[in-house]
Amino acid sequence: MTTDVLDLASLFHPGQHLLRELDFTGQHWRDLLDLAAGLKAAKAEHREIPFMRGLNIALLFAKTSTRTRCSFEIGAADQGAHTVYLDPQGSQMGHKESVADTARVLGGMFDGIEYRGDLQEHVDILAQQSGVPVFNGLTDDWHPTQMLADTLTMREHSDGRPDSDIAYAYIGDARFNMGRSLLVNGAILGMDVRIIAPKELWPAEDVIAAARARAAESGARITLTEDPGAVEGADFVHTDIWVSMGEPKEVWAERIELLHGYRVDEALMSLAGPNAKFMHCLPAFHDLNTAVGRQIHEQFGLDGIEVSNEVFEGPRSIVFDQAANRMPTIKAAMVSALGRA
Repeated sequence: MTTDVLDLASLFHPGQHLLRELDFTGQHWRDLLDLAAGLKAAKAEHREIPFMRGLNIALLFAKTSTRTRCSFEIGAADQGAHTVYLDPQGSQMGHKESVADTARVLGGMFDGIEYRGDLQEHVDILAQQSGVPVFNGLTDDWHPTQMLADTLTMREHSDGRPDSDIAYAYIGDARFNMGRSLLVNGAILGMDVRIIAPKELWPAEDVIAAARARAAESGARITLTEDPGAVEGADFVHTDIWVSMGEPKEVWAERIELLHGYRVDEALMSLAGPNAKFMHCLPAFHDLNTAVGRQIHEQFGLDGIEVSNEVFEGPRSIVFDQAANRMPTIKAAMVSALGRA
């Protein structure tokens, strides 16, 4: 991917929100990925061009984060933009002020808004009311910035193969943002995507139907199954934590009972194949070095929850390549919508 300024600018989509993957055509999604690769190369070569000089981005975090916040702040700074971070207590939104009113206030001061929180409705209202591009840093329903990072990482570890030749599996609780987004991401890009979970933990029927419709356009192969053996032949195996932010701790016992056969360990990775790579959006419960990990070990005897430490720390794991790619892909989303060549 060349890093020439005119080539990169040809990938811009001015004013485009990043709310959910289903809003994008396959070509537009590929443009964002190609732009991310170009921006990443330009930074590594010390010839990055600041397309967003003088712009201001509001970072509205109703849920805390490590990777998302750092990626928006570093990406904006690299591009000459300024950010203002508003933590869960840093604005009046939802307390003394409606989401719509907050959107209009921020839209009058900022050139773009990032939102990370529970409700997709909130990010949609921000987009409808603010008058500036809005970027979804995560909701319960969708995680588009993670999908860009995941796909860039899979491309980088696929020896130049086209997206249509890449097969990946997601195993675990697939009802929420990661399962839904990975299903739709693969459908848009024509990939071989397998969702592996107990049926009660599959994505909602409307999401499956939307993914199948996009797959019919792109040639993607979509599989939803309860069989962990469906990882066989996958190039990449994804998982996520089994209890999400905001869920009560009482659900751990129920979730472990449902998912104990879907844990990513060496046996499962061996079934995928000798060249399969392991991916996780992080944070991961893979050892006893977290309060949650120790608590679950004491209660259930697990040394790692959704993934074994052997896999997480092993040679198949590319989770930190994946984490690092949050930055150039988030940068690409901002530059595409806001950049000025």
